[in-house]
Amino acid sequence: MEKHGNQLETDLHTLMQAAASRRQMLRWISAGGAATLLGCGGGSDASTSTATSSTTGTTTGSTSTAGTTTGTSTGTTGSTTSSCSIIPEETAGPYPGDGSNSNGVSIANALALSGIVRSDIRSSIAGASGVAAGVPLTIKLQLVNTKTSCASLAGYAIYLWHCDRDGNYSMYSSGITAENYLRGVQETDSNGSVSFTTIFPGCYSGRIPHVHFEVYPSVSKISSANNKVKTSQFTFPMATLNEAYQATGYTTSVRNLSQITYATDNVFSDGTSLQMVSVTGNATQGYVVTLTVGISV
Repeated sequence: MEKHGNQLETDLHTLMQAAASRRQMLRWISAGGAATLLGCGGGSDASTSTATSSTTGTTTGSTSTAGTTTGTSTGTTGSTTSSCSIIPEETAGPYPGDGSNSNGVSIANALALSGIVRSDIRSSIAGASGVAAGVPLTIKLQLVNTKTSCASLAGYAIYLWHCDRDGNYSMYSSGITAENYLRGVQETDSNGSVSFTTIFPGCYSGRIPHVHFEVYPSVSKISSANNKVKTSQFTFPMATLNEAYQATGYTTSVRNLSQITYATDNVFSDGTSLQMVSVTGNATQGYVVTLTVGISV
């Protein structure tokens, strides 16, 4: 009997220890200790976040520049989709200098000039010596193909031109018909990009400030305006225009800008979302503007 009594005492003691252990486990669980028991604690937050992202995460990004690009990547499938828009076709205006019209004396063709393929377009070339003064401006364009998920277009030629700070165009305006500054061609690199060094254009009566450009399949094709695949224009945010025109030499632009809006402009009245540059910088140190140009080729 004593033997059985001792055994009963031992069994009761064991059961009490098990109950205590169970209560301790429940306390751990209620305090978040389950994470430790399951091996998910101890600085493993990063791996947990990654795992969650790989099964449920969805990320969407958009860029509201010309050639608007939207990308969506879904972790469950790893798929990525992109889309971009074609920049509107616009008039080349009366001062293209691409050999398609006359300046009143002869055919104006900057594209036939030696040295027209250049990045810095502030000076005249081919025997002319004029230099355009104004707030420094760097223009960076990226050319993409809307037919192939916005793939970069390398080896294309972009011919760009704009007025000077007085609102006049070289090769056409009175007093500067012999000059050819603020005109130039660049070939797109492997990323479809080009960069031009120039001055901030002025505002002349009746137009919102803008920059013209034409796209050609290659530099060798600029010999004829018939080869161009796109003609368009882009503009600047109103806040940038107002700031830039506080600089010396832009007094006339202040008055002209006050008399025009995007809504009343004959090019941008239908919208500017695909033709509005992004801007950094200021009127003292100069500006850098960027734009993605979508075309369908």
